[in-house]
Amino acid sequence: MTFKNVVLSVFGLLLATSAANAQLNVLNAKTPEEIGKKTEAQIAYDNDEPLPYGYTDERDILWSKTTWEIIDLDERVNFPLYYPIDTNNIGSERRSLYDVLVKNIRNGNIEDVYADSYFTEKRTLKDISASLVYSDTTDLGIEQLNAEGIVDPQYIRRFDLDAGDIEEWRIRGIYYLDKRQGELKYRLLGICPVANEARSKAYPDDNLDSKVELFWVWFPGARKALHEAKAFNRKNTSQPISYDHLLNSRRFNAMIYKEDNVQGDRGVRDYINDNALMQLLEAERIKDQIRNMEIDLWNY
Repeated sequence: MTFKNVVLSVFGLLLATSAANAQLNVLNAKTPEEIGKKTEAQIAYDNDEPLPYGYTDERDILWSKTTWEIIDLDERVNFPLYYPIDTNNIGSERRSLYDVLVKNIRNGNIEDVYADSYFTEKRTLKDISASLVYSDTTDLGIEQLNAEGIVDPQYIRRFDLDAGDIEEWRIRGIYYLDKRQGELKYRLLGICPVANEARSKAYPDDNLDSKVELFWVWFPGARKALHEAKAFNRKNTSQPISYDHLLNSRRFNAMIYKEDNVQGDRGVRDYINDNALMQLLEAERIKDQIRNMEIDLWNY
């Protein structure tokens, strides 16, 4: 056996071993019910937690800029944040990012939910439910209400937003120069799903364009829940990555639509109207300006 064959064999063995670990007991399961469940020994061995952020002293921040960006879910590179949208019949444990956030908000694992990207007005589950759910009484239900004072549940239509209704994500983050380490860094602060209101599903013929920010989640407070949820890894399906890893490593494409500025954080659309190309070029100009700060740091 040649040296090349030995190397390939070892590499294949390592891949097989990592795949076995990544498939969550699929090779060791005695029944289908055991697939996807870790044993107590595995749980104790993993001790899996999100990688903590290092402490950054304010004196080490040489320069910073806050940006707001749009993650368009129509772009192929952003599909891991969108799919799977059919979470009822899927055979794996994967869920879309929207389902992960909403599920953890409902069960109390994520409490830092806000109305805007400045995190000034906190929202409860009851507050955001008005945007996520729309109920409508049919004509027969109204007639029954007028005649009997009650409405049977069969006469009430309920429309819920699901993962397939999310059109884009908006994120807020801060770029900063760490003079101690001499590099440009990015810290994600908040994330927000954007979709048409649930009412638009009740009246699709009205062509209601009511795209709204459903809620903002303080990202550092949601990292544990996002770390436990896995996203699809198109490069290696045996090694799914967590949503926390995906977002922190910026494995997505986004366009800047606002930056902090003297005009009260005026958005790009506020000073470039009805010209999508120029808005895109302006977003790229802001990106280049940020990247050039790190280059200028090392120019003597």
